[in-house]
Amino acid sequence: MYSFFTLRRISIFSICLIGFFAGCTRISSTDIGGGLIPDIDGVITKDTLLDVITDSFDDTDTTRIYRGDNHVVGYINNDPLFGKTKASLFFELKPSSYPFSIPGAKDSLKIDSAVLILSFKGLYGDSTQPLTLNVAEISQSSPLDPAIVYPTNYPNKTPVNIGASLANPLTVDIRRLTDSVNNRFENAKNQIRIRLRDNVAKRFIKDYDSTNAYASDSAFRTYFAGFAVTVNPGGSNALLKVSLSDTNTKFALYYSSSSAGAKQRDTSVRYFTFNTATSGDANFITRDRSGSDAAKHFTTSSKPDSLVYVQTSPGSYIRIKVPGLQNLNNRIIHRAELITEQVPDDATLTTIETQMLPPRYLLLALFDSANKSKRNVPNDYVLGTTGPNISLFGGFLSYKSLFGYDRVAAYTFNISRYVQGIVTRKDTSFTMRLSAPANDSLHYTPPYPGNMVSQTYFLNPAVGNDTGDGRVRLGGGTHSRFRMRLRIIFSRI
Repeated sequence: MYSFFTLRRISIFSICLIGFFAGCTRISSTDIGGGLIPDIDGVITKDTLLDVITDSFDDTDTTRIYRGDNHVVGYINNDPLFGKTKASLFFELKPSSYPFSIPGAKDSLKIDSAVLILSFKGLYGDSTQPLTLNVAEISQSSPLDPAIVYPTNYPNKTPVNIGASLANPLTVDIRRLTDSVNNRFENAKNQIRIRLRDNVAKRFIKDYDSTNAYASDSAFRTYFAGFAVTVNPGGSNALLKVSLSDTNTKFALYYSSSSAGAKQRDTSVRYFTFNTATSGDANFITRDRSGSDAAKHFTTSSKPDSLVYVQTSPGSYIRIKVPGLQNLNNRIIHRAELITEQVPDDATLTTIETQMLPPRYLLLALFDSANKSKRNVPNDYVLGTTGPNISLFGGFLSYKSLFGYDRVAAYTFNISRYVQGIVTRKDTSFTMRLSAPANDSLHYTPPYPGNMVSQTYFLNPAVGNDTGDGRVRLGGGTHSRFRMRLRIIFSRI
C-alpha cells in the first residue's frame, strides 16, 4: 500500500494582511507535509482559512461487492450515531466437476455430517456480543444469476428469497473464531463452522448422484439454489467479514463406506467450493437510521450543518462547498489543504466509539452536477503506474490529540494545484464530495495541460475500505471546535 507522507514542521513569521483577508495569521505545521512551502528567504508567506459549507446525505449510488472482495454478514443493533445495519449473504458452493458422485455403493455409505465452513476475515463492531447465524437454502423461485454482480443496497425488496432452513440457529462467540481447527481433514484457523441437519447430509450424500443433481452444473442448480446466511437481530452488534473465494470457505460432506465383507470403515470427506467463474453470490446490506444521530442531520436541501456524517458504502457522504474560492485573486499557492476532524461521542467514548471505528480511507472528489458524476480533484489526485498518489493527496486515517481527547480521527487533503488553477487560470470551483468508498469509480482527468481527455477509473477495497467497515462523525463548517476548513498558505505575486 501507500505510506504516509513525512510530516515537516514549518515556523515562519507573518504580517497582518489588509484587504481580502483581515487579521494577523501565523504559519503553523501542516498536516500533510510542506514540500511546496519555501524556507525563510525573504518571501512573505501568509496563511488564511476559508470557510466551508457542509451537509450530509444518504448515498443512493449503487454499491457492488465482487467475488474476490470480502463479504459481510451480521447485524448492528446499537449504533446511536448511525443506526442499525443488517447484512445477509447468499452464495453457491459446487462440486469441482461434473458428473460428480460420492465414491462407494449407496447401501454401504454411512452418513457422518454436513458442515458449512466460511472463511472468517475479521469483523466490524463489538466482538464481545454473541451473534446468532441462520443457514437456509435459497428458494428455487429466485436462483442467483452468476452473470450478475448484485447491488448491495436494494431500496426495497431484495431479488433473492430464502427457502427451507438447513440448520438450527448457531450462536457464535466471535472471539473464538480465530481459534485453530485441527483434525485429520483440517489444519486451519479463522473458520466459521456450521453443522447442518442430518437430513441435509443424507440429501447430498445419498439422495443426490450423477444420475440426477450431480449430472451437470445446470442440473445441480435446479436441485439446490445455494446457501442463505442471515443473522438474528437479538443483541448482536457486529458485521463479520467473509471471503467466499479462498480455500477456507467450503461445504464439507463427511461419510464412511466399506466394500462387501470389509470390517474397517474409514471416514472420508468431499468438498464443494466457490467457483469464481460459475458460482453466483449476493450480499445485501440494509441501513436503518431511524432514531439515530445522523438521521437528525441528513438533508435533501442546502442547509449547512455543524455535524456531518460519513459511513462506508453503502452509506453516506458529505457535500462541501467553498464559496470564497472562486473569487480569490491571483497568488502563489504553496499549500492548500482541506482539514477534517472527528467529533467524538462523549456518551459512548469508551464503548461503542472503540468498536465502530472510522474508515481507513476517505475519498475527496468533485461532483459534476451537469453530468451527475464524480471527478478526481484536478491536478492533485493523480494516477501513476502503481495507482493513485494517495500518500501525497491525502485521505488515509490519522489521529490527533485535540481539546483533551487523545485519539481524534483526522483526514487531510492536499488540493494545492486545484486551488492554484482556480486563482490563476480561473478554473471552475466545483462542489466537493467526501465519502468512504469500497468499490467506486471516478471520471479521471490527467493534470493540466493534458486535461483534454478523461477516462473512468475504478477504485477497489485494496485502495479504499471493505464494504460496511467504518463510520465517522466529523465537524462541519460551522462547528465550534472541530471545524472543517480550507487552509491556504500563499505568497502575493
